[in-house]
Amino acid sequence: MEKMKAIVCTKYGPPEVLKLKEVNKPIPKSNEALIKVYASSVTTGDCRIRRFDFAKWFWLPGRIIFGFTKPRSNIPGWELSGKIESIGKDVKRFKKGDKVFGYNKGISFGSTNAEYKCLSADRLVSINLDKMSYEEAAVLPIGGLTALHFLRKANIKNEQKVLIYGASGSVGTYAVQLAKYFGAKVTAVCSLKNFELIRSLGADNIIDYSKEDFTKNGQTYDIIFDTVSKISFSYCKNSLKQKGIYLTVDWPFLQALWTSLTSNKKIIIGMAPDKTEDLIFLKNLVENKKIKPVIDKSYPLEQAVEAYRYVDKGHKKGNLVIAIFSDNIK
Repeated sequence: MEKMKAIVCTKYGPPEVLKLKEVNKPIPKSNEALIKVYASSVTTGDCRIRRFDFAKWFWLPGRIIFGFTKPRSNIPGWELSGKIESIGKDVKRFKKGDKVFGYNKGISFGSTNAEYKCLSADRLVSINLDKMSYEEAAVLPIGGLTALHFLRKANIKNEQKVLIYGASGSVGTYAVQLAKYFGAKVTAVCSLKNFELIRSLGADNIIDYSKEDFTKNGQTYDIIFDTVSKISFSYCKNSLKQKGIYLTVDWPFLQALWTSLTSNKKIIIGMAPDKTEDLIFLKNLVENKKIKPVIDKSYPLEQAVEAYRYVDKGHKKGNLVIAIFSDNIK
């Protein structure tokens, strides 16, 4: 069987548990395309699974879901861009040589930190390299779809006041831009060193979280979006207007339920559904220069440990790329 290089998570732990190995090259099923991966990414979600960084109550169910001593799906990465090398017999929308991007979002790793990956054709979107690079396309799905999903669930409206906490991260940079696209007045919370970046994305106001507590300045918002799971509804509920909405990428199930029963404010949790039309919507915004993917750094596949170590520090701006066939990236 043909082989390929991939990053393999050998057990739960620090970045050093990741090893570059030769594994079997996948073969596409009838509804799949085999993609030669030009670019993938490292997300905070990848790092959490690798570290098994979850609440204590989730230890047993988490080990059952992901694997007891190591991730059952042991190649990290959820998003990718590249060129189709072959297709299954039922694939009609694409052909060999097409340039595409997409994602393999699920509960566990998506196996995109590899030279080749098979994906269902309904998770793929074509790339116009004159308008969006492979690297930009590779980091659009997870952060972009997450930000879009939450803002739509909040029914964001023109002129609403929206606060984005963690504005310089992957979800945060997309959330700032999408909230502005939808006509909101955006206050971004991040560190001072990222002010220039966030201002360039269109934020109306910026708060340095190390110098100012936004819950103490008397301002109230229609929507507060915690994109990094660093605050809570209890912490900022007084900064929400009546009927205000708190969005979080965390999963406070009981608090969300209790709030829905006892308050006119609302907590929205969850994850973005698989909707190719949403990915096409985001792609069109990028191509028309309404939003832009923010890329902090790019590492070759051979330096994946360094890439994951960098993301673990918690200071990346936007997204981090794994460039796999980097000589082909435009």
